[in-house]
Amino acid sequence: MTALEVVEPGLRTLVQDAGRPGWAHVGVGRSGAADLDALRLANRLVANPQDAAGLEVLLGGLRLRALGPVTVALAGAPVAVWVDRVRVGMHAPVEVSEGAVLRVGAPVRGLRTYVAVRGGVAVPEVLGSRSTDLPAGLGPSPVRVGDVLPVGPSPASLPFVDVAAVRPRADEAVLPVLPGPRADWFVEDALAVLCGAVRYQVTPASDRVALRLEGPVVRRAPRTAGRELPSEGLVPGAVQVPPDGRPVVFGVDHPVTGGYPVVAVVRSCALGLLGQLRPGEPVRFVRG
Repeated sequence: MTALEVVEPGLRTLVQDAGRPGWAHVGVGRSGAADLDALRLANRLVANPQDAAGLEVLLGGLRLRALGPVTVALAGAPVAVWVDRVRVGMHAPVEVSEGAVLRVGAPVRGLRTYVAVRGGVAVPEVLGSRSTDLPAGLGPSPVRVGDVLPVGPSPASLPFVDVAAVRPRADEAVLPVLPGPRADWFVEDALAVLCGAVRYQVTPASDRVALRLEGPVVRRAPRTAGRELPSEGLVPGAVQVPPDGRPVVFGVDHPVTGGYPVVAVVRSCALGLLGQLRPGEPVRFVRG
């Protein structure tokens, strides 16, 4: 059996794929990779299906021993990578011989690096997905020392590039938004405040569930002050505003319903960026 043995899991490493859509009506969220574009790129580089399961590594520190020869690729938050003592690159297929150890350093920017292995991480599926959903307790637990992660059969096709050109992330984190379904619960200039010149800052209370922000207060209209809103469905990127007026941006592990009004929704093209923002990092919203 070809597999990956966990020598050191780092701060937290999760098995993630594209999640389990279609279960929100029974209270199960989609979950999946926080930066799905990065996981898809890593999978393409080893010729896997884009939604194959890989490893989501939070702030580096992962070490894996290959039990059998494997081909891996890394994408997402930029890190230094070694196979035994040899430095290798990201965004490229890397051969790891049997017994060799892959080591993932700490990122200088961003939070999450993705490790894809040719054949995918073949842990059992739960509701059609191999993702770890921590709030719901579904899927595999965070990886631990000594875990042996099976690798699936190699796909018939071969990797078609030696290295992928990846555009570096912009210096400023900009999140494009559209008006939300409850924008009328707020004062007339609420979106202008949200998208104003003063930046928000990501707080340490942020995680895969949501980014919690400090910054300009988004105020409700006087006619909705003190009113309660029945719980309604949420989507990733929903910008919900609790009574204190500080926006909360929901991520991949968001609850399936919420009771505070949603003033705006982050466009899907920026959801991967949400998964890479660190506490203390400034964020700017823009309309469009």
